[in-house]
Amino acid sequence: MIHIFPALLGGIAGAIAGSFLATLILRWPQGRGVARGRSACDGCGRVLGAVDLIPLVSALAQRGRCRTCGAAIDPLHGRIEAGCAIVGALALGFAPDLGGIGWALLGWLLLTLAVLDKRHLWLPDALTLPLAFLGFTIGLWSTDAGMGDRVIGAAVGYLALLCVALGYRRLRGREGLGLGDAKLLGALGAWFGWQALPFILLLAASLGLLAVLAAMAVGRAVDARTQVPLGTFLAVAAVPGWWLSVLGTGVGA
Repeated sequence: MIHIFPALLGGIAGAIAGSFLATLILRWPQGRGVARGRSACDGCGRVLGAVDLIPLVSALAQRGRCRTCGAAIDPLHGRIEAGCAIVGALALGFAPDLGGIGWALLGWLLLTLAVLDKRHLWLPDALTLPLAFLGFTIGLWSTDAGMGDRVIGAAVGYLALLCVALGYRRLRGREGLGLGDAKLLGALGAWFGWQALPFILLLAASLGLLAVLAAMAVGRAVDARTQVPLGTFLAVAAVPGWWLSVLGTGVGA
């Protein structure tokens, strides 16, 4: 049963968090400030007022454009705000407690990491390491994995992909897997325990293979140097990985 009022609060909190995270996704890879100074239009530089910063509502009211210069507002803002609102509403709607807050934080960070990796093949330590920390702390209220399983999961998840990355570099003489992927899998191990990792990794690899096959099907060039955002697929694979652990089908039990 979903709890309406907590779901509403979670949705509002998610939209607010999404507003910040969308700005982070757009500006951080460019080396632009995120938390410093006041928000401004990327087109004309006008400092945005409170009315311009209402998540989802302001962009819809302004039809996706700055009301001063008419410059288009990047649609990523609305998509991330909506995604985080949905995550927050579901997390707190089904679990109106500390565990639900943990799920909301996990979902918001995974969404941010998924988009950053898809766009820039980048999984920053400033997000993956806090994600692991949350798995060892608030994650205790969100999943049933014991602390020992979490420690093993974090270590095994990180070391498994680290060995793959180092082995590939040694054999091929170039980078084939970023260490951000290893840190993300380790963070997921800290949330779900080591038992969930095989499923998450298998599903992520399968999604990556499907993405490559889809690219080939539409005529895109694919070769040994084609880069695949494994972190994006790891983030997506964490969702059914959690459901299987909750439903007691043997993963993460």
